[in-house]
Amino acid sequence: MNWSKTVTLVEAHAEGEVGRIVTGGVITVPGATIADKIKHLNEVDDSLRRFLVFEPRASAQMSTCLIFPPTRPDADIGFIILQGDKAHAMSGSNSICLTTVLLETGMLPMVEPETIVRIETASGLVTARATCRNGKCERVELTMNPSYAHLLDAVVEVEGYGKVKLDIAYGGIFYALIDPAQLGLEIRPDQAKKLVEAGSAIHRAVNAQLDIAHPEIDVIKGISYTMFNSFNAAGELKGATIMPPGRIDRSPCGTGNSARLAVAAARGLAKPGDRFTARSIIDSTFEVTYASDTTVAGRPAVQPIISGRGWIHGIHQIGVDPSDPYQLGYSVADTWGDAFDLMN
Repeated sequence: MNWSKTVTLVEAHAEGEVGRIVTGGVITVPGATIADKIKHLNEVDDSLRRFLVFEPRASAQMSTCLIFPPTRPDADIGFIILQGDKAHAMSGSNSICLTTVLLETGMLPMVEPETIVRIETASGLVTARATCRNGKCERVELTMNPSYAHLLDAVVEVEGYGKVKLDIAYGGIFYALIDPAQLGLEIRPDQAKKLVEAGSAIHRAVNAQLDIAHPEIDVIKGISYTMFNSFNAAGELKGATIMPPGRIDRSPCGTGNSARLAVAAARGLAKPGDRFTARSIIDSTFEVTYASDTTVAGRPAVQPIISGRGWIHGIHQIGVDPSDPYQLGYSVADTWGDAFDLMN
């Protein structure tokens, strides 16, 4: 074996969504801040993301996360999420995976019954409170980024679907939030392909027709994902986040439900102290709490808290032979989805 690069990852999932944490082999990414590092990955050199995310060393249904020493004094760890399209600023499910991995592997000290981990993201500081017992991280509660409704009841013209009504909201990244009923769809595993096709088409339309940017964070602009929102028979939140180039988040989605909470607050459908159960397409759950009111650049906003569980399920070492023609990997539409135009 003659590898020119070796990377070690600890693999975990948060309520079904796989997040691999790189624990060795990546020395640094240029940039003075986490936002600078994301900009480098997305605009200057994408080779590390491609190596870590694409086949044959990974697969469509997972994220791979980079960790760094923090660049701000009030944080314990710096964090970037790599996915099929680009590097992203924030993810709730991956933050749960990160916290679980850091504590259960001893990378950060575990304190029972509760350990606090302060995570530096490009969208701001996220505080994780981990409930710990007998060396196990049993549950992680995330104080998310302040979240706000950007546009309510926007209408876009979507090729193949006509006019579609949606909301645009920020939950650490931007989402287009859509009721699937207007398209004759339901959030069920057997409709996953139809949801992906519709969500990708809507994503294209939003990119072309709406101007979306965070008022204070330059690196966050445009929607990251579309998310279909509905309710189950018990009145619980049901959601399916569509991730380019064409897959569904297996978890209920932390940033997506933060955005959804902001829209509910803007419509007067949620108030501080309210708590909701959110379910994914595979019926896994997060708890979503409206902790308090706040503001983002003078806009009314909410402070969400997302709670869920994570489990470590593997340790993985990957590398590359210098003669390998696929050192930066590949993606094929049979499993990755065919919305390659939405990739960075």
